[in-house]
Amino acid sequence: MNFGLKNKIAVVAAASQGLGRAAARQLALEGATVVICSRRKKEITQAARELQEESGSVVVPVRADVTKPKDIQDLVSQAKKRFGTVHVLVVNAGGPPAGDLLALTDKDWLTGHELTLMSMVRLTRAVLPMMVRQQWGRIITINSIVAKQPINELLLSAAIRPGIGGLAKVLANQYAKFNITVNTVCPGHIRTQRQEELARVRAGARRISMEQYFAETAAAIPAGRLGRPEEIGNAVAFLASEQAAYINGVNLLVDGSAAKGVH
Repeated sequence: MNFGLKNKIAVVAAASQGLGRAAARQLALEGATVVICSRRKKEITQAARELQEESGSVVVPVRADVTKPKDIQDLVSQAKKRFGTVHVLVVNAGGPPAGDLLALTDKDWLTGHELTLMSMVRLTRAVLPMMVRQQWGRIITINSIVAKQPINELLLSAAIRPGIGGLAKVLANQYAKFNITVNTVCPGHIRTQRQEELARVRAGARRISMEQYFAETAAAIPAGRLGRPEEIGNAVAFLASEQAAYINGVNLLVDGSAAKGVH
């Protein structure tokens, strides 16, 4: 299937590894020109080189921290200066730390807010005027299953991530008339470095091995396994496509049916 992404310009945040890299990879494989960022210059430069070699598409690395407003402006400005516009934005960021209410400080809450919610606000605000002018745009935020089904030890995520879905829905309502869609992808248990960090904490608390933890986690998922990063990349690429033009304001679970409620 041709997703209609050839010659489209995409910006993907936090893409040196994990789900951001998986999203950038699939967009590049579909023919998009992709501008990717990370806080670490060496890692994002290497990721861009590898993705470009694999896909044959242009992949441009930019060092940027999505918690810093100036870095976000620089990221979008570089994409605009080099390619003229942005058609696709993929918002992504590392998750805030685990912890309970008594352990988390005000600084933790403010940092989590800047990382998780304000990065979406600022990135979206930076690209929307271009999308409105060209009457075409796709904004996709990589969120979390926690936005749909809270997890106790991920208190910060459980408090902040539902707001991303609410913001996406309002923006979808407001900007649909400009042929702009705004959706979120809510991954379940995907085997990434972030998942391994969480697994280490949870396994340590229970005094079991990480592999035992992952085996138990997989057994609790109806699909019987953890997801693969490329499965998130596939969902992002589809939502960015011409074929998904009538899908708007959706918070899409990609979780092997791990979430228990009706969504």
